[in-house]
Amino acid sequence: MAIRWECLSRGPRTTLVQALAGVWTDRHSEEKRRGITIKLGYADAIILKCPSCPPPDCYFTLAMAGGWKCPKCGSEAEFVRKVSFVDSPGHERLMATMISGASLMDGCVFVVAANEFCPQPQTREHFAALEIIGVRNVVIVQNKVELVSREKALENFRQIKRFIGGSFAEDAPIVPVSAVFGVNLDALLQFMEEHIPNPVRDPGKPLRMYVARSFDVNKPGTRPEDLVGGVIGGTIIQGRVRVGDEVEIRPGVAVKGKFEPIYADVVSLHAGDVWLEEALPGGLIGVGTRLDPSLTKADGLIGNVVGSPGTLPPVREDLCIELHLMDRVVGSEELSRVENVRVNEALMLNVGSAVTVGVVSSIRSGEVEVALRRPVCAEDGQRVAVSRMVSGRWRLIGWGIIC
Repeated sequence: MAIRWECLSRGPRTTLVQALAGVWTDRHSEEKRRGITIKLGYADAIILKCPSCPPPDCYFTLAMAGGWKCPKCGSEAEFVRKVSFVDSPGHERLMATMISGASLMDGCVFVVAANEFCPQPQTREHFAALEIIGVRNVVIVQNKVELVSREKALENFRQIKRFIGGSFAEDAPIVPVSAVFGVNLDALLQFMEEHIPNPVRDPGKPLRMYVARSFDVNKPGTRPEDLVGGVIGGTIIQGRVRVGDEVEIRPGVAVKGKFEPIYADVVSLHAGDVWLEEALPGGLIGVGTRLDPSLTKADGLIGNVVGSPGTLPPVREDLCIELHLMDRVVGSEELSRVENVRVNEALMLNVGSAVTVGVVSSIRSGEVEVALRRPVCAEDGQRVAVSRMVSGRWRLIGWGIIC
């Protein structure tokens, strides 16, 4: 399964994931060192359970234990499941990337810093994004408890409870954690197991995969005869894919100003360091192809949808959206009232892992027509996150259903 890792605290936001998974993959290391990572990061973790120890002591990950034996009693551990973490950048300027990451996820570990007032503007915005996209399985982490007194931690806990009161996450567990000292990570894993179940999927449906990253894995100076095809990465939403399958990728690439679908043979599949012959829904998958790597380099295929040829939804240059606006603009200190959209207004739309900007062409009885600058592959009934420019920033103002 896939779990979205939503970290809203300041400082390095990979600490918790590194504590659980041991490693962190981010292709933009220079940006990461400067603290402004703008791409999705990701890591896999294998959750294990000791048959002898009581909960929560019985839960740990392979990275935490350094092997398959319980670090507390030495018993041979039982495999529980493998999870994929996706870390979306938290900066307000990168909401589009955050929402794209959320669209891939089955659940959310929502991290709030114990040494900051809750909610911060970003906390409100990211929480609203979860509600809009439909992520409902949530575990809340109160991180950095080592930095505050007991009284401050309890006050921060009460702030979190007030913030989520009356929402879809009202009953979500709140786990105090110190990632630096490894405190309560076992309890966090227990709550993840109890509150973020594996969804039931039908592998017999046509293949659907949202592309969240794409790469040219060839190193500079590679000889032409040694070049390998481009790699696309993302999450399978339904169906399955096998090595040797042919897949279609929509909307594809722009040819003389018009987007054309592209086709590729699957030559490899991998989840983390594990090479697969077949991949099913859940988790993050890398798909090796024979595509020209110039098409996949620098995330060139982000936002595309992968499927069996002839089974994908249509490519849309215009969207009709049944629009639902929020009362207030979240993500800013002012919490200004959301005004109705206007004809000729530019809106940013998140459709699956795709991000596009469109101009409102008509409005009628709760529905808006939007002419897209970049087409999307989407089907009727799919959810769309809607943002508008407010004080020079894209701010989340509502959601819609494609009609």
